[in-house]
Amino acid sequence: MRGLVLAGTASGVGKTVATLATIRAFENAGRTVRPAKAGPDFIDPSHHARVAGRPSRTLDPWLQGNDGLRRNYARGDGDVCVVEGMMGLYDGSAASTAEVAAALDLPVVLVVDASAGMESVAATALGFATYADRTDHDLDVAGVVAQRAHGGRHESGIREALPNSLVYCGRIPPREDLEIPDRHLGLQMGEEAPLDSAALDAAAETLRTDRLLDVAGEPTLPATGPEARLAGGDSRANPGDGDDRPRVAVADDAAFRFVYPATRERLAERATVVPFAPAAGDDLPPCDGVYLPGGYPELHAAALADGPALASVADAAAEGTPVLGECGGLMALAETLTTADGDSHEMAGVLPASVERRERYQALDHVELRARRGALTAAAGDRLRGHEFHYSAAEVAPDARFAFDVERGTGIDGDREGLTEHRTLGTYCHVHPESGAFDAFLDEVTG
Repeated sequence: MRGLVLAGTASGVGKTVATLATIRAFENAGRTVRPAKAGPDFIDPSHHARVAGRPSRTLDPWLQGNDGLRRNYARGDGDVCVVEGMMGLYDGSAASTAEVAAALDLPVVLVVDASAGMESVAATALGFATYADRTDHDLDVAGVVAQRAHGGRHESGIREALPNSLVYCGRIPPREDLEIPDRHLGLQMGEEAPLDSAALDAAAETLRTDRLLDVAGEPTLPATGPEARLAGGDSRANPGDGDDRPRVAVADDAAFRFVYPATRERLAERATVVPFAPAAGDDLPPCDGVYLPGGYPELHAAALADGPALASVADAAAEGTPVLGECGGLMALAETLTTADGDSHEMAGVLPASVERRERYQALDHVELRARRGALTAAAGDRLRGHEFHYSAAEVAPDARFAFDVERGTGIDGDREGLTEHRTLGTYCHVHPESGAFDAFLDEVTG
């Protein structure tokens, strides 16, 4: 599958909108697009999936390793892959868009904010292209998309200033209906704030799909075979009727949104995945394991406190059912959750912690953990890599038990991470199934 990486000169230049317009432009040209996202993001891929109609793959060398990254790229269907970068092309202390492009041997199309420049857009792009020679990566910066550029003289000035080594791939017009609203964890989700379809079509018309396809390259991929950890396709639904495999209840609603497609697939390989919606009033369904992913429990704390699910999760945890909570899941498993308005709500009470939403983010980094003892997602001494991004902080009881020491990152209690009680683990760390963490969790579920 041919592909390209849409990379920004910095955060906030409009990469997500450019990616969505590129997906729409390819689809209008009769192509089937498989979207992907560099880095550990959950939010931008929700916009990709809404426009493309298929899951957006997470590509992060820190979380997956280069081989895992390549395997994840190869999954799913489509005839062209559009990869949205993270931050600026070269930014990232543990992983960068440049590393992702180099690992796949894909060309880069640079998204440049042209709202206040013309020839300077070309100078910026040329600087990014030549800087590639100073890095350790074999990187091909091959094209430019001018974001927030007008037509006419503005566009022609940019196009004519570009050197022959950089292909002009079109522009994204400056329109208010092409801006996605944001909040404390980034953009709002694709289900909440989709771009206006007519505006997206207008943006797609100003892109040059012929040039984008000319730029797109063949990636470097591993040989397919049984060594691949995960299965392809979207596995929200499980195959067959009368499935007698273990049942894993997965929280899936406005409060629990952050799940990688590969995680759903890995769970569905070995268990029957049973979605439930705690914030919408669902009770915990009969199950052999519970997964509470990240999301926005702080925005739905009252509904969670009033509903029956958290009390049922607490009962299941006390009975020894494996329960895994990531970030938002950790918050829901705590004793109380205090919102930004200062309102305190009772949560499941499984973990001895009180969680409070803060005004500033408390952690944003790639994470490496070492298991202090056997935990739900790792054996003693194992190392796990993941990602953390949260605005809440947890005050834990003096006798709280931690599962991990922090080798890189912040942790719940500075150098410690992963609160554990019964067979329950709550952690701020999001992990990808390539880490093996979900295999360990499923081993606990299957007994």
